[in-house]
Amino acid sequence: MNKISRREAITGIIGATAGVVTLSANGLASPEQQNAAMAFRGTHQIKPLPFDAAKLKGISEKIVKSHWENNYGGSVKALNVVEQRLAALLKEKDLPAYLYGDLKREELIRTGSVVLHEKYFANLGGNGKADGTALKMIEQWFGSYENWETEFKKTGNALGGGSGWVIMAFSLHTKELHNYWAADHAHNAPFSVPLLLLDMYEHSYHMDYGAAAAKYVDAFMQNVNWEEVNRRVEMAQKISLI
Repeated sequence: MNKISRREAITGIIGATAGVVTLSANGLASPEQQNAAMAFRGTHQIKPLPFDAAKLKGISEKIVKSHWENNYGGSVKALNVVEQRLAALLKEKDLPAYLYGDLKREELIRTGSVVLHEKYFANLGGNGKADGTALKMIEQWFGSYENWETEFKKTGNALGGGSGWVIMAFSLHTKELHNYWAADHAHNAPFSVPLLLLDMYEHSYHMDYGAAAAKYVDAFMQNVNWEEVNRRVEMAQKISLI
């Protein structure tokens, strides 16, 4: 008998039902999904881009749409599959615990990918000029916008050629603002609110800049939607008072 790896096993588990867990043509959940516990319904839907992809500066419409459709959209679909398979496998008493654990790990990664991508696209489409409450918080914690931008970009450049995220986040525990380095979708600072996210996976820039990740980081800064970042800052401030 040929042995299979844990990765091959978990891929088979997901692939075996990939065709039966999608939403119906009208976007509504199937009766099975509606009757499932909320945690296992797998009814996440792809959110439209909140900006005109043809109007970004230095980031092409082609790569934005590919990023949105294939990477983000693929994660939404995969998360739906994973959630429903978790429900099905929960009933299998003889299933090895490590296989269920692998699927739980996949749930964490796919959830992170969906959330981070939605936040990333939402903080694009602006003029790149920081202002308002976000600028005030940055100046408070970094001394100046220039200091903050230098560190944010250095962190992004450090991830160039690989994968990961740069996340400016406010910690609800320490009440501090920091730029965090994240190796993948599952890394984050516990109990923090993401305020600005930069996707440093190569799929974000390779069509436009090849290996020149630093040029993509510079282009990203020109397109930050600081109005959205300000909204997140104000939300974080309100939560921190609770």
